[in-house]
Amino acid sequence: MKNPILNQIGTVFIPVSNIEKARDWYCDLLGIEANGEILFGHLYVLPMNGTGIVLDSKIYSEEAIITTPLFHLNTEDIERSYQYMKDKNIELVGEIQHQHFFNFKDPDGNHLMICKC
Repeated sequence: MKNPILNQIGTVFIPVSNIEKARDWYCDLLGIEANGEILFGHLYVLPMNGTGIVLDSKIYSEEAIITTPLFHLNTEDIERSYQYMKDKNIELVGEIQHQHFFNFKDPDGNHLMICKC
């Protein structure tokens, strides 16, 4: 039997405590409109290029908070991205590492990464 599983990531789920606040925060971070529909009262699909991100308030708990980044957001200018995050008062987790990446937290404490592509 040929393997039916594709070597692709369809989407990543992020646990959030408040779907409306998370939608607004992530859309502001990414510079996209927060005008999509909240599905089933707990899901918001961020309009991404490539692999998707779904914010989900139903799976949220303190134990579900992501403490190690599971993916990274791309940037072409790591220094400018770092300054952008500082200007937005987003909690940074350390400095830029190896002139290539840095980590930060969303309002729920999920650890995320921005990486130079």
